[in-house]
Amino acid sequence: MFGSRTDLHIFDAGSVNGTRYCNEILLPYVRLFSGTMGLQFLFMDDNAPCHRTVAAEQLLESEDIERMDWPARSSDLNPIKHVWDFLGRRLAARTLPPVTIRELRLALQDEWAAMPQQLIDTPILSIGRRCEICLAVRGDHIPY
Repeated sequence: MFGSRTDLHIFDAGSVNGTRYCNEILLPYVRLFSGTMGLQFLFMDDNAPCHRTVAAEQLLESEDIERMDWPARSSDLNPIKHVWDFLGRRLAARTLPPVTIRELRLALQDEWAAMPQQLIDTPILSIGRRCEICLAVRGDHIPY
């Protein structure tokens, strides 16, 4: 979120389905931020199958959480994509890259904590402009 972030949530082994998305993301994080921000809150996720389950839709509706409309082809829009890219580059640049799941988890948490907040804030601030461009090109690739 702009100006702030939670601890990095790392899913334990297994697939992320609608139930896990609700229990591990929507309830503990999204509901909390929604309540804190009130009417200013607009939730943005993407069209991942676990995000669009009946359970997720019903939970958001029951909590009165407004979800941003999301185009079908939108890989350039979500600010989190740039965060994942940054984390991936930081892991690849490590002298001793992680080789176990535990090492990977710790390395990701370290890099997340060290990541400048501006790296999250800048793409968030540009979302309106990028949405306009995406609409103009009907969902095709947009420059960043």
